[in-house]
Amino acid sequence: MPDIMPAVSLVAVPGRRRRTIEIAQEIERRGFAGIYSPSMFGNVSFCEALAWNTTTLRFGTAIAPIYQRTVGDFAQSAAVMQEVSGGRFRLGIGVAHGPSHVRMGVTPGKPLGDIRGFVEKFRAQDGLGPLPPIIVAALRRKMVALAGEIAEGVVFANASLSHMAASLAALPAAARDDPGFFIGNMIPTCISDDIEAAKAVNRRTLTSYGLLPNYRNYWKEAGYQEEMEAIEWAIAEGRQAEVARCFSDKWLADNTLFGPAAKVREGVQAWYAAGVRDLIIVPSSAAGNQIKALEEVFAAFA
Repeated sequence: MPDIMPAVSLVAVPGRRRRTIEIAQEIERRGFAGIYSPSMFGNVSFCEALAWNTTTLRFGTAIAPIYQRTVGDFAQSAAVMQEVSGGRFRLGIGVAHGPSHVRMGVTPGKPLGDIRGFVEKFRAQDGLGPLPPIIVAALRRKMVALAGEIAEGVVFANASLSHMAASLAALPAAARDDPGFFIGNMIPTCISDDIEAAKAVNRRTLTSYGLLPNYRNYWKEAGYQEEMEAIEWAIAEGRQAEVARCFSDKWLADNTLFGPAAKVREGVQAWYAAGVRDLIIVPSSAAGNQIKALEEVFAAFA
């Protein structure tokens, strides 16, 4: 077992939401560091269920798009969860991506300004009781710096291990030196003795991110210019099906965890050594769905 247990990303998939609560309780019993739910399938509502159905586990959204609800509605829900859970909830927020904005029917402003404005309005809400810590989703250094200025934490998703030191250097010293400041990364993880199958799963998982310009710009900054230019060529030629093949093995090892359990556990420790205090594994399986992936995670970290 690793010296520090990771947190787990968990989604309440329609049709098995009650089963997902039972899984969350098992995650708590097994000593994982927390549960963080991505923006699909009503993650704020799922976190409300976690507030009532867990007792010690930290949990949060990772992330909730700030355009999804009004600030006042976010604050009211967050205050309920903070009170019911005894202070275990963290509100992870972000601006999300272009396709999400289309689905939500919103026209965002400048990301830095929108996040700053949201946090200011959120903290100005009165009469609700204590509000939770805010964790800001970031990729590039300006958003990392803003998170260190106005929030209680920063969370990356699909970040590069080799680039983490450069990213964290953008944090103000007070945040870097504060052990209570949340520094997280959502990392795609596939545990399997069939390494090639596990790599294929992670490549599929990251394909949609390769289509996003902000992610490609981040990975170029992290040193993967050739891979990102290959993706951009595939997109320009209408060959999106080839995007997954553009992710090199070097890139894959830098941005995901895959392979046998021992290899994945070693990878978790490498992320902690790189300065990520709150690693969140995002489990997928080469042999089944989220339930199967979680079974593999439980076995690997038993």
